[in-house]
Amino acid sequence: MFIATGAYSGYLPKAPGTWGSAVGVLLWLVLCRLQPTSYWSILGILFVIGVFSAGAAEKIVDRGDPSLVVIDEIVGQLLALSLAPAHPAAALAGFALFRLFDILKPFPVGWVDTHLHGGLGIMLDDVVAGLYALAVLQLGLWLVRMM
Repeated sequence: MFIATGAYSGYLPKAPGTWGSAVGVLLWLVLCRLQPTSYWSILGILFVIGVFSAGAAEKIVDRGDPSLVVIDEIVGQLLALSLAPAHPAAALAGFALFRLFDILKPFPVGWVDTHLHGGLGIMLDDVVAGLYALAVLQLGLWLVRMM
């Protein structure tokens, strides 16, 4: 439960997904200085651990995709910020974009959320939301550099 709930941040009141995303940003502040190979390796390991821990937590609390499970938000947030420069504005923009896509669930995020279940389903909708946020953040950073 420690891993699935993002060091118990999923138990914080109101908007556990936002708290989990904040944990993702804090973790990114540590990991963003790593070489890309190390960063992506850690992200992959967290994804696999997330699949198993989210699936186990779902069984423990006996609810599908329980809101206290936030390892998916942590991984999605780390994916959204994976190519971002270590700058507060980039971190804030990546955080906001990930939360936006995670909440609005544009296709295929919403499809994954409703059609895939268990630990893999819990993780994958946030991975797709993280990919959307990553793409939009990179486009925004590119536009800013072009100005």
